Amino acid sequence: MKQLPTGVQVFETIRREGALYVDKTDIIHKMVSDFRRQYFLSRPRRFGKTLTCWTLDALFSGKRELFEGLAISKTDWAWESFPVIHLDMSMVRTSDGVGGVKESLVSQMKDVARAHNVDISDESAAGDMLKRVIIDTAGKHGKPAVVIVDEYDKPFLDFYNKPPMAQEVREVMRDYYIQFKANESNIRFLFMTGISKFTKAGVFSTLNNLNDLSLDKNFGTMLGYTGEELLEYFGEHIEAVAKNRNVLADELVTQMKHYYNGFCFDGIHKVYNPFSALNFFQSGEFGNFWMESASPKIIADYMKGKNLTVEQFRGMTVDRDFVCCPGEIETAPPQSFLYQAGYLTIRECIENDFILDYPNVEVLNSMSKLTAQNIVEGSGEDFMDFRTPLITALSKGNSELVVETVNRLLASIPYDDYVSAAKQGIRLSDKKITTQEWLYRSTILAFLRGCGILTFGEMHSNQGRSDMVVTCRGATWVIEIKVAAEGEDCRAKAEEAMAQLSGNQYADQYKNAKKLAIAIDDSTRQALEWVEG
Repeated sequence: MKQLPTGVQVFETIRREGALYVDKTDIIHKMVSDFRRQYFLSRPRRFGKTLTCWTLDALFSGKRELFEGLAISKTDWAWESFPVIHLDMSMVRTSDGVGGVKESLVSQMKDVARAHNVDISDESAAGDMLKRVIIDTAGKHGKPAVVIVDEYDKPFLDFYNKPPMAQEVREVMRDYYIQFKANESNIRFLFMTGISKFTKAGVFSTLNNLNDLSLDKNFGTMLGYTGEELLEYFGEHIEAVAKNRNVLADELVTQMKHYYNGFCFDGIHKVYNPFSALNFFQSGEFGNFWMESASPKIIADYMKGKNLTVEQFRGMTVDRDFVCCPGEIETAPPQSFLYQAGYLTIRECIENDFILDYPNVEVLNSMSKLTAQNIVEGSGEDFMDFRTPLITALSKGNSELVVETVNRLLASIPYDDYVSAAKQGIRLSDKKITTQEWLYRSTILAFLRGCGILTFGEMHSNQGRSDMVVTCRGATWVIEIKVAAEGEDCRAKAEEAMAQLSGNQYADQYKNAKKLAIAIDDSTRQALEWVEG
């Protein structure tokens, strides 16, 4: 069983040490063989961008031995070596503001110049240094240079919450990157990666010949693992983890698909998050590896500062222009920020429109937890004081404790703060409900998912849809919620909900499922009546 390359991003290291490498060189060959020579690819963080950059570095350096047995070794690739200028912009120092960015760029260029034995002592600006390195490196080798820029946007994305500063850094980087256009004749191939898409008025305003592969269906699976690749390359690891977890291999793959698959960048192909997949195989446990690899506080503060909920973005329709050029990340609307950062992805493509959603259980549950924590902790409560009794109640079939915990949750919602989120969510749904009713349902859903409880909203049966299906430690619940408006009888609403549950046989497809009908009084915002079955 091959060693997993968890945390290793350098292609040469992976190949020389015999670690597992998912062969993407057939797609890479398609890109490097094309007449077009300058490319840009955006993908979320920790999705294989850096590994792709190092693969290209080895390829253009002529290290043929590293590619033995891979798809590209069976092609007509000439294996000619070129000088490679490899720039990692994640190393640019941003802690000291714009001045620090400029100093760090100069320092990086000095290191690059030394590596290529180029004299840049007469230059003082980073852009001029880059120009000299490109020209002199090409001249020295008698052939154009290959330029690889990883995480091009990291210097200004660090200031996403300070738009004026971000714009100032963006202008510094524009003056730096303009050298690629000015020195095109000395560049054999240019490849740039990042998280955010560029705009016509942004960093790439002068790089109009840069080909954006981000939505190209021919490159939709160049990063991430397809379902077929998971089975082909990780078969032994799947068997090993399945054995340890005492489940069938097919069952484990199904669980993994729900938890880590679902990222879609072209409206067609879906891929697994490679970082989460590798860490899952390494640990043998389902965890929110990708979500927790960044600072959860950043996204939590962003959601809290704008009073955002999880459900308000599910099923949102955007046009192709939004996906191609969604705007600068620090000033873009929330759906654009969440899409560029990888929290939202393309669920499906309908003609020229795209439907957005969360890619998988890992992201949906993690975002739900952040939302629920923001709501609960905003009222001075502790999230765990809600989670513990709820899990106990669900696992032991205690309806009274479930309703009691739900009421504590409903009492903590700052309804006025989330009116805009509710209105947006209602517009995206096919329900005619009040903003408060939408908040009741969406908050309960977010809370259940945030607790790590397997929860499905509006599950279809052959008779219609139930509000929620919840599975916790082997116990399955089918829950229906009704809201009693002013003047309506709460008890009658609870009985109506149970009649709907039973009459439409919502629970019949689940073995030993417990039925719970809840009626929330809209004036008190509490579940005053409930019926179990």
